[in-house]
Amino acid sequence: MAQRSEFLKDRQGVTFVDLFAGAGGISEGFLEAFTDRNYFDFLLASDINSNCELTHEVRYNYQLGLPTKFICQDIMEDSFLDNLLDKIGNTTVDVVTGGPSCQSFSLAGTRKKFDKRDDLFYHYLKVIKALRPKYFVMENVKGILTKDEGKIKDRILREIRSIIDEWKLPALIDFISKNLSSVASAFISKIFLAKIKIEMAEGNDIFKYRDDFFCLLEEQLKVITKDVEYKKSKSDLDINTVRHGILLLKEKTEREQLRKKVINLKTRCNINNDRIMDSLNDFIQAIDDETLINRINDSLDKVLNLSDNKEATKEMKFALNLFALTFDECMDEIGRLFSVKNDALKKSLDAIMEDIRLYRIDQPIVVLSANYGVPQNRERVLFIGCRKDQELIKEIPATIKEEDKVNIYEAIWDLDIIGNGETATSYEKATRFPQWESLLNTRNVFSNKQSDGKLYSEWSKVGRLSHRFTFDEQPFYVKTPDELKRPRTFLKMDLFNHQTSLQKEDVRNRLKIIAKCGDYNAQTKEILKDQGLDSDKRNYTVLNPAGQSPTVVTMPDDFIHYQAYRPLTVREMARLQSFDDTFVFQGKRQTGGNKRKEEIPQYTLVGNAVPPLMARAIANVILSKIK
Repeated sequence: MAQRSEFLKDRQGVTFVDLFAGAGGISEGFLEAFTDRNYFDFLLASDINSNCELTHEVRYNYQLGLPTKFICQDIMEDSFLDNLLDKIGNTTVDVVTGGPSCQSFSLAGTRKKFDKRDDLFYHYLKVIKALRPKYFVMENVKGILTKDEGKIKDRILREIRSIIDEWKLPALIDFISKNLSSVASAFISKIFLAKIKIEMAEGNDIFKYRDDFFCLLEEQLKVITKDVEYKKSKSDLDINTVRHGILLLKEKTEREQLRKKVINLKTRCNINNDRIMDSLNDFIQAIDDETLINRINDSLDKVLNLSDNKEATKEMKFALNLFALTFDECMDEIGRLFSVKNDALKKSLDAIMEDIRLYRIDQPIVVLSANYGVPQNRERVLFIGCRKDQELIKEIPATIKEEDKVNIYEAIWDLDIIGNGETATSYEKATRFPQWESLLNTRNVFSNKQSDGKLYSEWSKVGRLSHRFTFDEQPFYVKTPDELKRPRTFLKMDLFNHQTSLQKEDVRNRLKIIAKCGDYNAQTKEILKDQGLDSDKRNYTVLNPAGQSPTVVTMPDDFIHYQAYRPLTVREMARLQSFDDTFVFQGKRQTGGNKRKEEIPQYTLVGNAVPPLMARAIANVILSKIK
């Protein structure tokens, strides 16, 4: 066992599961966190990629000696949840974390319409509904707050608030059954109850209650068209649109499966920015609930020319719109009906809803990694939900003062020991630059300045887990999962992931000119063009040793080293993310083109990760509040 007995003594483990784990930035930060009374016990991680699994297995199973399990599977697959529950067994999960893939939400690039990754949130919430942890954390890019004019954010909050305590559902159903008819018609009362039962049902019961809902709609259509001549009712385009649209709405499961298949097909075939994309997007949109409901409602308006039953038509449109709402939105609609005619019923409903909702959540929390000791200005958004028996989390307070933030020079100065096309496997004496020496600060393990502490670079070498772990196995590197089965292939060294690409002279000269200009602006581009060194690349960022880096990305040549005039190595990028040097990124260092999506090389592992020190700050807040 690699965990120190003196650390575990008098502390209780708080179990957590890390979904969309990637390299393990959240996992690492949660293992670093602790209070006087508890710490995090790492049960399981999941990701779709085998190199994520390999990196996790080496770090947590081999090095740290933990029994942590890993599921290498797409969370959207039907069997994922069953596999997860099987691996967890009877163990209670206290906290679930995860950062559903966020590229389609990013403000930095082109947003793809109907991207597979947009659906990952809903599958993440399915896990929450099944595990019912005390807390859960969803991490994403800031762009999600404005995605689809904020509709994605609002939908996520609605879905979270729609997770209910099923043991208390009968009381709600009973209250609505007894009181709704006093403020609504018989049809509206029945349609509300049918919809609520759909939202709360599991398994085959969903189909039963869905049939009930659509039987009511079909009966309502008969009421609307009762005065229409039989032959006309069978041939009229708008009546058929309503009739057939209802049938199509009813086949929700089939439509969702078809939608998923087409979106997955788009992803596999990289359908984007081509002449095929729009037609596939139009098809996906055509079978969406909202589109179908809008078309049916448009036709209902025209049916009024044939039938003068305005009230029944109005109620029909209301019922159709109800079908697309979440449980939480349905309750809002019932609350509005009560508030108009009976305020006492509205207050009673509010009290029942407060009791029945399983999770509470405040607004999304925007965090900046530099506020937590990370030498990087990486903004992220957190959705932190708490079970109703836990304390609500509204903020993650900064752990570093503004004037004490870690700078780039502190983070990577000692790694400036490598030339063009070289690999460094041991720490050597780095050249020190007098103009930047004042930037070095001694700090404690939390990165706060402390006179008798260590440099940030020294903490990176020593590691930030030494208070809790000793290594079962010294850090090592393997390229493939097969090598993990053969210990003789383990590469052991002092310094890992510190290799530069062999660049041609014109590339090195280009980077040097950009670095000396200080920015890749129009003036710099003119200088490069005059010297025959211009490039089609859109972005280069020269790192400022006295400041924090921009968001670390997956492309190494986006950054230019402030003094060496070259792209950063994997280890340097890992330092900017606050990973310890003992955390070894496994597999290929980098790959080109579309292979990056499938193979997830080291640079992608680093760039997509949550900074561990930021994750630790989140974890410590949860540990301080969890009951």
